[in-house]
Amino acid sequence: MIEQIFTFESTCRRQREAPLFREREQYLSHMLDSGVAKESLRSIASMLLHVIRLMELDTLRTVEIEEIHQAGHRWESDSRPERVSGRGYKSQEFFIGTAIRWLRFHNQLSASSLPKGTIDIIIDQFVHFLGVERGLSLPTIRSYKERNLEFLNWTLNSHESLWSVDLTDVDNFLDYKRESGCKPRTIGSYCASLRAFFRYAEIRGWNKLNIARGIQNPRFPRYSSAPRGPKWSDVRRLLNQEAIDEPAELRAAAIISLCSIYALRSSEIVGLTLNDFDWANETLTIRRAKSGRVQQFPLQFEVGETILRYLRRGRPRCVCRRLFVTLRPPHRQLPATGLWTIVGRRMKRLGIVSENFGPHSLRHSCATELLRKGSPLRDIADFLGHRDMTSVSIYAKYDLHSLQQVAAFSLAGVR
Repeated sequence: MIEQIFTFESTCRRQREAPLFREREQYLSHMLDSGVAKESLRSIASMLLHVIRLMELDTLRTVEIEEIHQAGHRWESDSRPERVSGRGYKSQEFFIGTAIRWLRFHNQLSASSLPKGTIDIIIDQFVHFLGVERGLSLPTIRSYKERNLEFLNWTLNSHESLWSVDLTDVDNFLDYKRESGCKPRTIGSYCASLRAFFRYAEIRGWNKLNIARGIQNPRFPRYSSAPRGPKWSDVRRLLNQEAIDEPAELRAAAIISLCSIYALRSSEIVGLTLNDFDWANETLTIRRAKSGRVQQFPLQFEVGETILRYLRRGRPRCVCRRLFVTLRPPHRQLPATGLWTIVGRRMKRLGIVSENFGPHSLRHSCATELLRKGSPLRDIADFLGHRDMTSVSIYAKYDLHSLQQVAAFSLAGVR
């Protein structure tokens, strides 16, 4: 089997003549015994040749984690003709991870690679990685930071460093969150955050165990049978209710109109500035939270009137340029987490029945209504700010009229 693996990139003779063949063969045999697929072993065998070349290893020696990262950056810009794999974060991550696991197997990874300092320093390095190298959106980074900060504060009370943290600690933490009342989907979000952190910790050489692969999401239906948002008739009731001439109610009416008509995310709503509204040309500019795209939409009359009422009689005078600000001084940007309370409380006050409440439930209702009216999935995806149609395909099952037409289609007479 190992002989077959070594024929992936070139002939077996060339592989045997490459430096450190015996050390690579021992590691691949160990990986094979651990159940790693043959296709993956071929990729690892090929990558180890580049690790040895770029790190200039004639013999095994103790290596600092920083040296591996420098070699990873050289690999990212490597232009050799035999290189056929993709570039970017994923390729560099594979290079660094392969080097770390191979050197750790031979006890040649320096112990000084372990993180030094407080939990805040570790989290700051992780956040920098997510933002600079992964390019994730600020809401995602904030979520990952909060969940991993909670985990580290919980588990490092009984450990001296991350080196001694193992999968049992993760399981105990997730059990603690379940006992605290967290639902399966919330547990799933904790799992995603912890996997991202431990992948980074492995790249940095902070963990001696492959923890990320062992973190499994709880089992729950990916798509529920009921729509996640209220019926569109209930959304219209929410929009048509008479707004009391008070700052809090005028602000809530403006937020609800943007959630319902433009299906904006919470982070996109709180990110709106006064300059995003072109009243002369009646356009609205939106900066998408996840994709980073900038889109312009016609300003719908009802939405424009609702926002103008808020600006004239509800929004306090302040230097902050955000559209929605706190009502009490010091006036600052309204936090995204506060939108759930603003929208959800008014939905419940009207007796609206929905699986979920808050701004995102209105986003679901808007997308479902657009599909019911015959809008193509591609147009809906663009309207919602998605990169592709995968995320919006779940709304197709809520269009019962179209599904009934598909079910009634007959193949009689077709040969």
